[in-house]
Amino acid sequence: MSEQIVSVDEDAIKTELRDLVKSTVEQTINALLDKEADELVGAERYERTADRDAYRSGHYDRKLVTTSGEIDLKVPKLRGATFQTAVIERYRRRETSVEEAMIEMYLAGVSTRRIEDVSEILWDSKVSAGTVSNLNERAFKSVEEWRSRPLEGEYPYVYIDGIYLKRSWGGSYENVAVMVAIGVNQDGYREIIGCAEGYTESRESWKEFLVWLKSRGLKGVRMLTGDKSLGMLGALEEVFPQARYQRCTVHFYRNVFGKVPKNKRTYVAKMLKAIHAQENREASLAKAAEVSKTLREMKLGAAAKTIDEGVEETLTYTGFPMQHWVRIRTNNALERLNREIRRRTRVVGTFPDGHSALMLVAARCKYIAESSWGTRRYLDVSLLEEKEVTD
Repeated sequence: MSEQIVSVDEDAIKTELRDLVKSTVEQTINALLDKEADELVGAERYERTADRDAYRSGHYDRKLVTTSGEIDLKVPKLRGATFQTAVIERYRRRETSVEEAMIEMYLAGVSTRRIEDVSEILWDSKVSAGTVSNLNERAFKSVEEWRSRPLEGEYPYVYIDGIYLKRSWGGSYENVAVMVAIGVNQDGYREIIGCAEGYTESRESWKEFLVWLKSRGLKGVRMLTGDKSLGMLGALEEVFPQARYQRCTVHFYRNVFGKVPKNKRTYVAKMLKAIHAQENREASLAKAAEVSKTLREMKLGAAAKTIDEGVEETLTYTGFPMQHWVRIRTNNALERLNREIRRRTRVVGTFPDGHSALMLVAARCKYIAESSWGTRRYLDVSLLEEKEVTD
């Protein structure tokens, strides 16, 4: 006997379920509106009492976009009283979760035109570009509040870097720097503590950025990691004189590679990594001298000179707990963030002004900070106190 085959139309079932949920949401909200109207009137529909405060006068139709689709509301009208409902705000045309979803899509890198198409697919209601722009203005207000928030507690490690964006400046289109800072707080978690427009990575720009961070509460800084920049070094010495400077080892390697032929960079890379794989500062300096001598024998005197002049700046991390070395000697904590910023800003191309560029960078930073990026412990900062005791 052959088995009976049952076929299921999944699309039809999904459609039926969606219509059922949509109908249920519509009926529930309309019932709540009627209940509120009865309480305001002081009597149920068609009921006559001496204590009633107002009279029902029909209803008017409204549409509301929800995550279940567009529903029809029958909002009660009253005589002798104004109907104010707690169920849905007056003049609101879409559910808050829908607005939040559109804002999140924009901050996640979805274009305005794409948001229009997605909103029509998900909620059976197309959202205009003007509406998306208005929502973005509201989102940027919250972004600015987040960007300027007070910094609480101490941040023993801080990573700073500048990323260049093309925007209109003084009637021409120029590459302008946006400065970004990440701090490791006293609990060992990473935080994006600042982003601001710096125009150029000059000493004055870095000083203004660092002073701004300090005015918001940045304190307890023991080491700042960044690329080699004379303007940055001068500003650090002036604003955070007690903090030590760590030159990013990855950027240091790139500076050396710029003076090495391509066919020899793999070999030189292994020698450079050996410098920072030693057990202490003295061993690293001895290894650096050995590498420099080898490079001169290879007739790479310019590369050897770069190592002689800059290697000590890359060994500041050796004065901190060994368990922290891998993560504090480079600017890798910022590299992932910079890639996300470039991915989002590359879509725009050239910005019309600095405010729009900064807001988009800050929005991307806020989006990343509120994801799982900041929920994982980055370092065990308690080891700093232990090292102070042992030293």
